[in-house]
Amino acid sequence: MIGPVSVHVFVDESRRGATYFLAASHMQPDKLGRTRTALRSLCLGGQRRIHFKDEGCARRREIIARLECLGLRVAMYTSQEPGELARENCLRGLVADLVEANARRLVLESRASGDRLDLRVLRTAMGHHARRTGLVYEHLRPHEEPLLWVPDAVAWCFGGGGDWRRRVAKLVVRCVDTDLL
Repeated sequence: MIGPVSVHVFVDESRRGATYFLAASHMQPDKLGRTRTALRSLCLGGQRRIHFKDEGCARRREIIARLECLGLRVAMYTSQEPGELARENCLRGLVADLVEANARRLVLESRASGDRLDLRVLRTAMGHHARRTGLVYEHLRPHEEPLLWVPDAVAWCFGGGGDWRRRVAKLVVRCVDTDLL
């Protein structure tokens, strides 16, 4: 499993056609500050955040190259289920890996009203592991947490396939089809 003791995980998703992609970027606490600084430096004048779908192709390539230089690691979870069932499958698969990785903090990009559904799934999936792991989970908006920009970019590229998936291949260290779990 990826992730050392006390790992922090940042999550975002992308849907392409029938496939739902959930990306989870794993990071050691001692790298959080300098990675946030490096990510903020990628913002252009007037940008509060990086949102990969809004960037042009040349800028996307530049951002991916910088992410690769930062040595980031991302796990991908996929599902073909419709609607919220796909996200639920992916979150359940993620939780199993977080327990194994001894993760301490999980940050998901806020989906406003969808946050309640996430919390229900996370509580159920954590079950009896909640006390033992001490995992804290929360929803934040992307302008509040630059580390959410990483799974946004990787999920977009991975879901795009072809050359975009190839460009993030070194960042993706695990891919789980949660429909098979």
